[in-house]
Amino acid sequence: MSSYRKKGLIFGVLLILGLVSGMFSTVPALEQSDYLIKLSSIKVQVLVAIFFQFTMATVYVCVAVLIYPIIKKYNEGIALAYFGFRIIGAAFLFIGIVSLMLLLFISERFMIESQPDLSYFKTIGELLRLFRDGMNHIGMILPWSLGGLILYFCSFRMNLFPKWLSIWGFIGCNLTLVVTFLLMFDVIKLITPIYFIMNTPTAIFELVLAVYLMMKGFNPIVED
Repeated sequence: MSSYRKKGLIFGVLLILGLVSGMFSTVPALEQSDYLIKLSSIKVQVLVAIFFQFTMATVYVCVAVLIYPIIKKYNEGIALAYFGFRIIGAAFLFIGIVSLMLLLFISERFMIESQPDLSYFKTIGELLRLFRDGMNHIGMILPWSLGGLILYFCSFRMNLFPKWLSIWGFIGCNLTLVVTFLLMFDVIKLITPIYFIMNTPTAIFELVLAVYLMMKGFNPIVED
């Protein structure tokens, strides 16, 4: 198997693994008003979510390491910018793991206390929950999408895969950036139709790109 075929296959597998890990890293109970009570009762589910978020963050690091030398063939400075943005995004995911672990701890302490100070636990819990949302949905998404813009610009110029895929990826990243800024400035909320609609093109694109690369690999231009 040629090097560009192998790199494309690995990249495609990593994209699928990242998408699957992202789906299983969610904790719907956090969006409910009584999450402090529920988290301790679904400890296994929370630990599973932590594992998959760790997996997703690790996958993102692997993606950055894999793609950096490819983009470097086009421009070393651009490749460093891509690598930096993607690693920063992964770092925010790792930080988000810590906040989820702390939320689980707070929930367990809340249930153990015979007469818990409700306002105290709610304040700490809400701060941790908002911090986690910020890390996962703003801190990670912004640099990751900026890295995506660089990747799909370079893929278009280098013809790494069909240009229509590069254009799709570029448009998807821009839509994700717009909706993330709307979320950051509290114009929209996290669990809303507009948030999911504007992120859907990127999610579908990554799935299509993954399947294409697993079947075809990168174009021969990236071969060493």
